[in-house]
Amino acid sequence: MKVPLYYYRSFLLLTIISVSTYSCDFLTPTANSSRQDTPQELMDVDIAFSDMSRQVGIKKAFTEFMSPEGILLRPEYPPIVGAEAIDYLSLVNDTAYVLSWKPSGGEIAKSGDMGFTYGEYTLKVDEAVINGTYVNVWKKQSDGAWKYVLNNTNQGTSPDSP
Repeated sequence: MKVPLYYYRSFLLLTIISVSTYSCDFLTPTANSSRQDTPQELMDVDIAFSDMSRQVGIKKAFTEFMSPEGILLRPEYPPIVGAEAIDYLSLVNDTAYVLSWKPSGGEIAKSGDMGFTYGEYTLKVDEAVINGTYVNVWKKQSDGAWKYVLNNTNQGTSPDSP
């Protein structure tokens, strides 16, 4: 019985994905690691990002903490990348609402140059409150600062959700 070529291609693709996934280790540092950053330090950066958003506005905070190649994922928009993301943020009128969030967790790659944080956000518009979840993917810049390269939000949690 002759095996169709697409079986070999599927097997090869699955093998490549498995090896790639296994080699992209987002575990916390081992005892032998010389890396200085911990997930808590990255979550502290995320908290500072939220604090800035609450204190001086979304536009300034998102622009300040975004990497030059940063990407925003927003409902009903294709991915907004780099300079287009800056343009998108410049159009935000953030005087009528306050956005804040708190990370629930995060990790840093063993390489020490990439990481992620995730948690829940609250958007207050006058008397209305909108809750949701978010994830930020962070990249360490050449000056040692963490900047997000991807920000994604999902509307729809309740304050009482687990």
